[in-house]
Amino acid sequence: MLLKSTTRHVRIFSAEIQKNELKPSNNVLTLDVDPDNELNWSEEALQQVYRKFETLVESYAGADLTEYNLRRIGSDLEHCIRDLLQQGQVSYNLNARVLNYSMGLPQVESGES
Repeated sequence: MLLKSTTRHVRIFSAEIQKNELKPSNNVLTLDVDPDNELNWSEEALQQVYRKFETLVESYAGADLTEYNLRRIGSDLEHCIRDLLQQGQVSYNLNARVLNYSMGLPQVESGES
């Protein structure tokens, strides 16, 4: 059975991708970060999210695979992304289809020093 968790910037599926389709799996979790391209990502920032995901998944080793556990992982990843945004490691994509400042207003640098 396919389990999933969807947050604003994270989608987690108990599935693997085969021929561009999700195939349910009890052993593999697939992470889709920022599917709506609301943020601008550096490779390092994206890797930080993937490393956090791996750490969180490892912390649930031996626990039942449930939607609740996937939601907890997704929520923790949202906090990680918010931290990256607040630190300036990612930024809002002002060319996104919909502007949604769900993690706070964009930082605007003052012209004054």
